[in-house]
Amino acid sequence: MTKTVHHPPFRADHVGSLLRPANLLQARTDYNSGKLSAEEFRTIQTKEIKRIVDKQIEVGLELVTDGEFRRSWWHLDFLEHLNGIEGYVPEHGIPFQGIETEPYDVRNTGKISFNPDHPFITDFIELNAIVDGRAVTKQTIPSPNQLFHRGIRNSAIYPSIEDYATDIIDTYRDALRAFYNAGVRYLQFDDVYIAGLNSDSLIAYEPDLTRDELIELALRVVNGVLADKPADLYITTHLCRGNYESRWAFEGSYGFIAPTLFAKEKVNGFFLEYDDERSGTFKPLAHIPRGDTRVVLGLITSKFGDLEDKGFIKKRIQEATEFVSLDQLCLSPQCGFASTHHGNKLTEEQQWAKLKFIVDITKEVWG
Repeated sequence: MTKTVHHPPFRADHVGSLLRPANLLQARTDYNSGKLSAEEFRTIQTKEIKRIVDKQIEVGLELVTDGEFRRSWWHLDFLEHLNGIEGYVPEHGIPFQGIETEPYDVRNTGKISFNPDHPFITDFIELNAIVDGRAVTKQTIPSPNQLFHRGIRNSAIYPSIEDYATDIIDTYRDALRAFYNAGVRYLQFDDVYIAGLNSDSLIAYEPDLTRDELIELALRVVNGVLADKPADLYITTHLCRGNYESRWAFEGSYGFIAPTLFAKEKVNGFFLEYDDERSGTFKPLAHIPRGDTRVVLGLITSKFGDLEDKGFIKKRIQEATEFVSLDQLCLSPQCGFASTHHGNKLTEEQQWAKLKFIVDITKEVWG
C-alpha cells in the first residue's frame, strides 16, 4: 500500500493553464480594441474562472488554478510587472516546430525588484475566495531563471551577471513572501530555461558561460530564492520544452541537468514532460533524492485530444519505479492546455476528459 498524499503535489495534478473559452477570447479582443473597459473585461474573466474552478473540483482534482485566464502568456504577464522589466514587441517571435510565435517579449530597463502592487497578488486573493476551501489553490509563476535568457539582461544596467542574479533572487524572495502573506501554500515555478539546458543548442543562453556553469547558476538562483521559504509553502518546478498551439520548441533528455538540478534543487516536486520520445528515458530520475521529493510524470499529452491507452500509462508508471519509488510518483499532463491565450489544438470537452482520466488512473494505481 502506498502512502496517502496529504500535501502538494498531489497524485493527480495539473500544470496550470486551461483552454480559454470563445467568449473570453472575444472579450480580450474587444478589450484590446477599446470596446470593453478593464472592469467589464475582468467581470467576464471572473465569471469564467468561477466556472472552471467548479469543473476542476467536479472531475476530482484536489487542487485548482484559475486556468491562467487573466494572462495572455504563461510568463510574460508576470515578468513585465516586475520593477525594472518591461514588455515589448520584437521583430520576430520564438521559433517553434514549424511556426513562429506571436512576437512579444520582455527586457531589462532598470534595477529589478518586486512590485508590491503586482496584479498577481490581487488575482490570487480573489481566486482563493472563489475556491473557498473546497480545494488547494495553486499559483503558477515563471521561474526566476526565465530572466536569464539571452537578450533580456541590459549590460549597461547589469554589467555583472552576478549582480543581476543577486537582484533576481531578492526580487523572487519578496514575491514569495507577498504570495505567502496573500494565502498561497502551493506555488509552481514554470521553467523552460532549465529544460532548455538539455538541448543540443545553447543559442538562447549567456554566451560566456559553459553548459555546466549555466546549470550551476540556475541551481544557485532557485535555491537562493528558496533559502528562507516557509515550511508550509510547497513549491514545485515544471520543466517545459515549449507549448504553443500544440507545438514544441526543442527536445532533449534530462541527462545533462539531472545530476545537479534533480539532486540538489530544494523544491518539493518536479513536473516532468514524458508524453513522447523527446524527453528520453526515465534513467535521470535516479538522481531524485529519496524521501519526500515527488516526481509528477507528465505522461498525458495536453497537445492533442485523443485519450491515451490506460494500460500503457500504467505500464509507464511502473517503468519509472525502476529509478524512483512509487510513493514519490504522481501523474499529470505534460504541460498546460493553453500556455498562451492561443491554446492547444483540442476541445474543452477533451481537456476535461484528460484531467478526469488522470484522476481515474491515480485511483487505480495508488488507491
